[in-house]
Amino acid sequence: MLGHARRPDWLKMSPLDPVILNKMRRLMQDLKLHTVCESARCPNRTECFHQATATFMILGDICTRNCTFCAVKCGQPQTPDPQEPEHIVTAVDKLGLRYVVITSVTRDDLPDSGASQFAQTIKAIHKYDPNIMVEVLIPDFRGSLSAVQTVIDTYPTVLNHNIETVPRLYPEVRPKADYRRSIEILKQSKLLNNRILTKSGFMLGLGEIRQEVI
Repeated sequence: MLGHARRPDWLKMSPLDPVILNKMRRLMQDLKLHTVCESARCPNRTECFHQATATFMILGDICTRNCTFCAVKCGQPQTPDPQEPEHIVTAVDKLGLRYVVITSVTRDDLPDSGASQFAQTIKAIHKYDPNIMVEVLIPDFRGSLSAVQTVIDTYPTVLNHNIETVPRLYPEVRPKADYRRSIEILKQSKLLNNRILTKSGFMLGLGEIRQEVI
């Protein structure tokens, strides 16, 4: 019988440190904030929390979509908290962050899909310290370019929108999303302001084949 190959050091993950986890959880609970790290049950969250970094998830912790790869809860979301941007600024201050990542649940129930909450959060951070870099990971805003413009007008350092997977797998993996719509969001974001860095993310291992990826 062949033995298991040893994993390289960079692939090994430390056990979840309860002290670090509880400290970050208390801060988020005190400020009524959410992180995608916790909500999506990211296995790397201890490493990030140990470095006092986290991806803040605005607009609550309940999503209006139910992507099959995601552990975030789906259902009827809460009313957006108008104090949320200021609470994030408080967390940024307490954690001493110089690079802040903001994402959200998808809010198909809101007229602007939550774009204004992104904008208010970016403005609040820049008011606190204009030198802090802000990366936003946005949903597709149901394809609304005016919603994208609302976010871009507040000058995030990086605008990220994840493609996630190949077109063939969208009906199974992202049943309420559309591949072409996501591509268009990225394209139009760059056209609206080519000085803002754009990026995307892609998962492997969902059933795609090499030719579909390349």
